[in-house]
Amino acid sequence: MTITTLTSRELNQDVARAKRAAKAGPVFITTRGRPAHVLLSIDDYRKLAGERRNLAVALSMAGLGEIDLDPPRLRIEIPPADLG
Repeated sequence: MTITTLTSRELNQDVARAKRAAKAGPVFITTRGRPAHVLLSIDDYRKLAGERRNLAVALSMAGLGEIDLDPPRLRIEIPPADLG
């Protein structure tokens, strides 16, 4: 994955270059020397955003059986207040 950084001015002057660079990885667009935006290919965006799924689908994911759903209880003892 290649990360490219362009200034806002460079982006405005050559949008095609930014789009080509986004095929290889994220393109950071700076304003006054600071990152302001990121240009991604649609495939990279979809990977990052993930798919929406309902609770039943999420719970049926592979590997969920390895999660301990009954963790040990935490025992907290509070000493009596000293009022004297």
